[in-house]
Amino acid sequence: MNKKYFISLSIAAALTIGSLPTLATTASANSSVEDLKKQQDDVSSKKEEINGKISEKNSQIDQTINKQKDLESQITEISTKLKDTETKIAEKTKEIDETTAKINKLKADIEELKKKIEERNELLKERARAIQEKGGSANYLDVLLGAESFGDFINRVTAVNTIVSADKKIMDEQKRDQEELEKKQAEVEKELADLESSKANLESLKKDLDSQKAKKAELFKQLEAQQASLKVEKADLEKESDELSKMEHQLEGEIQAEQARLAELARQREIERKRQAEAEAAKRAAAQKQATSSSSGGSSSAAAAPAEKAPSAPVSAGAWTAPASGTITTNFGWDTLNGKRRFHYGTDIAARGSVPISAAADGYVIKSHYSSSYGNVVYITHSINGQMFTTVYAHMSSSLVSTGQAVNKGDQIGYMGNTGYSFGQHLHFELYRGSWSASHSNAVNPRQYINF
Repeated sequence: MNKKYFISLSIAAALTIGSLPTLATTASANSSVEDLKKQQDDVSSKKEEINGKISEKNSQIDQTINKQKDLESQITEISTKLKDTETKIAEKTKEIDETTAKINKLKADIEELKKKIEERNELLKERARAIQEKGGSANYLDVLLGAESFGDFINRVTAVNTIVSADKKIMDEQKRDQEELEKKQAEVEKELADLESSKANLESLKKDLDSQKAKKAELFKQLEAQQASLKVEKADLEKESDELSKMEHQLEGEIQAEQARLAELARQREIERKRQAEAEAAKRAAAQKQATSSSSGGSSSAAAAPAEKAPSAPVSAGAWTAPASGTITTNFGWDTLNGKRRFHYGTDIAARGSVPISAAADGYVIKSHYSSSYGNVVYITHSINGQMFTTVYAHMSSSLVSTGQAVNKGDQIGYMGNTGYSFGQHLHFELYRGSWSASHSNAVNPRQYINF
């Protein structure tokens, strides 16, 4: 809130409180209610502005909270992915360890196989040397031809076949073992490469998720700081709004006090008017008695009783009179405006031409100004038989009275018009038992007191 504005407004309020007029200083009181109303309007306007800012801060805080919730959801999702990735990394690490163990075992098997292959190679070399030394395959023929009998020949054939088959078996085993070794080496190396690649991908994913989580956490901290800042700003605005509310209530009390003072003036004025009326009535009665006495004494000239001055139309007898001539277009109560149901808190009187508006009863003007809704409007306070009333005259083309001015019943206060929120020339007339209120809670049907 603007501190200079607050201080100047406080000083203005204090000066107004200190300069409230007494009952005897009516002239200096003419602007009191007007000034207080202006200050109240300024405070209300500033308070409305502050409340608007508070609503804006609430909206920003809600947006920040929603962003935090969204971030929390994202962080939770990332944490879940991280946990899943870490689990997969652990699984891959375990598989790599198991595969490494397999490789180590395979290496041992390979070493053992290499020994067997080496032994077979030595055996085959011995065979080859023996064959070479004996002249190649002819040695087998010598063995067969050297048989001493057929049975010995069969035995020799069987022995040769066995040797040839053993050599072939050794060679087949040699080839198969070599192929198996190459196959196992290829499989294990591929499996290990796949595991290492998968683990590297998972570790890269984990690194990326860690980075995302760190960024989200940092952004979450920034939102927390922003939310804390917004809450501080909101608290400051709420404090200013509370201060303005106190000022508004204080000014409302001062306005009511000034209205009560004017109402008291109206009450005293009513008492004085009744006293004067009674004195005049007594004076007329005494004069009439004297005239009657003179007439009974034989006087030839009869003194005529003074005639009472009749009220000028349209002022009616009694405490109240109709505020204007015209047609009643809308009564007090429920009606429909622009297709919508609403409660009408006054009586509308319409007429064409230049139509004068009159005070409905004796009283004091408590406010005369322009309103966006009422247009040119006059508020008058009355004291009738000890009861305080307030009348409102709205949508006038112009006002002829000012704040604090005393008016009599029937005095002209302005002209019928079409100002403010209005749809054609008319007078919108309201009657309140007590002070005027924006809620219209104490508004009454004018027909209870006035014969239109």
